[in-house]
Amino acid sequence: MEKKSKILIVDDAVDTVELLKKRFRSEGYDTEEAYNGEEGLKKVKEYNPDLIVLDVMMPKLDGYQVCQRLKTNENTKYIPVLMLTAKGEVENKVKGLEIGADDYLAKPFDYKELSARVKSLLSIKAAREKLVEEEKSEALEKMMDEVVHEVRNPLVSIGGFAKRVHDRLPEGDPNKRYMEMIIADVLKLENMIKQLVDLKTMAFCHLETTDINQLIMETIKLHEKEIQEKGIELKIELMEDPPHIPGDREQLKVAISNVIKNSIEAMQESLPHTGSPRVLNISDNLTEGYLEIKISDTGKGIPKDKIKNIFDPFFTSKIYGPGLGLTFTLKIIQQHRGNISVESEPGKGTTFTIRLPVRSA
Repeated sequence: MEKKSKILIVDDAVDTVELLKKRFRSEGYDTEEAYNGEEGLKKVKEYNPDLIVLDVMMPKLDGYQVCQRLKTNENTKYIPVLMLTAKGEVENKVKGLEIGADDYLAKPFDYKELSARVKSLLSIKAAREKLVEEEKSEALEKMMDEVVHEVRNPLVSIGGFAKRVHDRLPEGDPNKRYMEMIIADVLKLENMIKQLVDLKTMAFCHLETTDINQLIMETIKLHEKEIQEKGIELKIELMEDPPHIPGDREQLKVAISNVIKNSIEAMQESLPHTGSPRVLNISDNLTEGYLEIKISDTGKGIPKDKIKNIFDPFFTSKIYGPGLGLTFTLKIIQQHRGNISVESEPGKGTTFTIRLPVRSA
């Protein structure tokens, strides 16, 4: 199922909140509410909405003050704000727009108009996020070229000279151990360079008709032994006769394998004394022209402030070590004109959702 857009309603009028909550939920949105400005700002941090419907006239902090704080905060400045007010004068609309509101609607409003404006703002937000991802991907490719060019040759020299010095040192010399450490670290860096080169080649896809169920089962088989050894319960829920999709089989296997690997690592890091079972759930289904693959674990989970970074190159956390696994996955899925999202709760687990178009873009 496609992830629901989250709307935060901030209004001190209970009847307005109840009306909007009922209407938004009937359209498939997820909602949360707040009844004054201070509570609204608190809920923004907790709920992380995709859009805020904000009343102007409220106790404690009015809508203008709330909007101004949101738009001057780097973490919330790009959340669309639709302001509602009983004041319909031009100067009030101008004031709201000047402090950063994305749209403005006077009460009493027609819900059809409000709904249309909400959809428009969410579409603009989605387009902006897509553009940011594309720019990020382009910057990543430039970074890879520069790193490979500037680092590879010095590494060869360092590793070669360290090995020469190591081989000439007599047995028992303490410096021999230091040379071994240098050689080992050079090998690690050379492996990272290889990963960067491999990531660059991901731009080339060989598309063929692919049975996603078969591909998922082949990928699971690669991790079967490790799953059994670590006492992880595997649950597989695949739909019958899924439509075949255009895809590069080897690349998609790498993408899915990287997510499974991270799920296994997350459950390995979870505390055994909690008594919680280690469960890896892999499923697929069809939704709105996309084939959706969900990979869920019952591991440690990822803190909210770390989720946005997990696809960055060599990102390190207490759960995942440095590397390019999830960066590979993101690039492969984007290359297939799909997308990947992650939901996580510390202490409970993480769900990765991969969405691939059924038809070729």
